[in-house]
Amino acid sequence: MTMSSPTLTFNKAPIVLLRGEPLLLYTTEHRTLLTALEARKVSIFSECRSGFCGACKTRVRSGSVTYLTTPLAELKADECLPCCCVPTEDLDLDLSSEGADMPLLRVKHLA
Repeated sequence: MTMSSPTLTFNKAPIVLLRGEPLLLYTTEHRTLLTALEARKVSIFSECRSGFCGACKTRVRSGSVTYLTTPLAELKADECLPCCCVPTEDLDLDLSSEGADMPLLRVKHLA
């Protein structure tokens, strides 16, 4: 009789980056990518709550997302709608970090 040990799988929370700079660890406390970005004071235009879909369209430099609801706006392969998606792996967005609360970057510089 051969005994095999169970395989342990660790799921790491995705890191969201802005043009290569780490912004946050995405956890289940965030409802959508947009709410996570807004919580960190990232400058992103959105009209989602006003009924206009597509305003928050953002270019993805690397990584991937999954959608909680089907996007209403047309997207290119390298774009996402933060209002209705969550990252499935580390995600680098083409958004400026200017004015954003970047705690992971501060920790990196203190080390």
